[in-house]
Amino acid sequence: MDVNAIAQAAAREVGMDLGNSVTASGVNRSNGTAFDQMLGSIMGMIEETDAAQKDAQQAALNYELGYSDNTHELGVAQRKANDALQFTVAVRDKLVEAYREIMQMQV
Repeated sequence: MDVNAIAQAAAREVGMDLGNSVTASGVNRSNGTAFDQMLGSIMGMIEETDAAQKDAQQAALNYELGYSDNTHELGVAQRKANDALQFTVAVRDKLVEAYREIMQMQV
């Protein structure tokens, strides 16, 4: 499997479409490097996960202090944070797997 195929597979995992514009050096002529795009996408996902975790913590604190008596909102916030964290961990696992596969390649 060549590097471009791995880059295409990793990009599909995070919801990017690189098309056929990736050159042998890994540079996507129209939008910078594929790695740069993927890293930006991953950082955005991590920030969204962090925000969901903070929202869930705030909802729990509001419920504990008596500012809110709606357990449904608390449950929704906690479930959203949990789902975001599970997705982030799954993407991290795929990236680690791709990294290990690249490191095992014979040059």
